[in-house]
Amino acid sequence: MNIDWSDLVNALALLLILEGLLPFISPHQLKKVYAQILNYPEKTLRMFGLICVIAGILLLFLTD
Repeated sequence: MNIDWSDLVNALALLLILEGLLPFISPHQLKKVYAQILNYPEKTLRMFGLICVIAGILLLFLTD
């Protein structure tokens, strides 16, 4: 299995761009969202994380 490191770096770069958009565009709104997330139960956060992981894996398989 050969890993194309440039694809991995591109994916990381895209992740950083997407993660940086909200703090750049609206830092006040981001603080409000983080404050709301603090009130969520851990079970809800875990389920959200699991759904995101599954969605990411599905996208990887669909685009490969």
